[in-house]
Amino acid sequence: MNSKFLGTGVALVTPFNTDLTVDHEALTNIVNFNIDNGVEYLVISGTTAESVTITKAEKKAIIETISKANNGRVPLVLGIGGNNTMQVIEEIKTTDLSGIDAILSVAPYYSKPTQEGIYQHFKAISEVSPVDIILYNVPGRTSKNMDVATTLRLANDFENIIAVKEAGNNVAQYLELIKNKPADFLVISGDDDLALAIVLAGGSGVISVIGQAFPKDFSEMIRLGLKGDNKAAYKLHFKLMDVIGYIFEENNPSGIKAVFQALNLCDDTVRLPLVPATDALKQKIKDFVAAY
Repeated sequence: MNSKFLGTGVALVTPFNTDLTVDHEALTNIVNFNIDNGVEYLVISGTTAESVTITKAEKKAIIETISKANNGRVPLVLGIGGNNTMQVIEEIKTTDLSGIDAILSVAPYYSKPTQEGIYQHFKAISEVSPVDIILYNVPGRTSKNMDVATTLRLANDFENIIAVKEAGNNVAQYLELIKNKPADFLVISGDDDLALAIVLAGGSGVISVIGQAFPKDFSEMIRLGLKGDNKAAYKLHFKLMDVIGYIFEENNPSGIKAVFQALNLCDDTVRLPLVPATDALKQKIKDFVAAY
């Protein structure tokens, strides 16, 4: 079992200054805040990081900032995925992955490949990747579900495909994966609202959005869940439940950035086509943070 990815990973935001440049100082602070408060690993350049609006040069600088702040303390996962298989392979080959423990690779979006197409896409990635791979199924964003059979086929066929971040908000699909997966394959929740339930059912943890704003309670909740202490874990879940709803009410990461702004950790600036959270949502978030 790849125990370095048991527990809570957080899909870090990319903080921006008001002029839309990357705020590396805020990013460093967020990394330290999360490690100091017990998260098990960090995910760089996932959906929450607004990866689609970040340039190659910026991505490289972001990796350097996070790696430097982390200083080897926790494992690092890097998002490298897309719907152009050759381009994904090229990025894997040309990225310095020496300090990276695994890549998180999203199922191809927009193109709507068949299940065989998804399998062949990840097979091609597996054959060139020098590090472990975490598959990422998020049908709400890709418009195509990666079926359980496809995930299990990949898990069984390729040694370096070690986990799936499942984010279909589909409990039945999670349970089928947990029931039928190879013993050492990790099923990681990509749904903050279901994370605890999935861990209690035998999942391995979470790659969380809200976890980076409340890392102490969120990572403790998941650790309690992994130990089977459901009563204590649900106490923390209920404490965080409202804000989990808030951050996804409009879009991600505008919601989580509004939380960070309320916590004075970074500005709420996002890049178009995203826009900041509405004043009404910001107020709800501010009130939650103040009461917390």
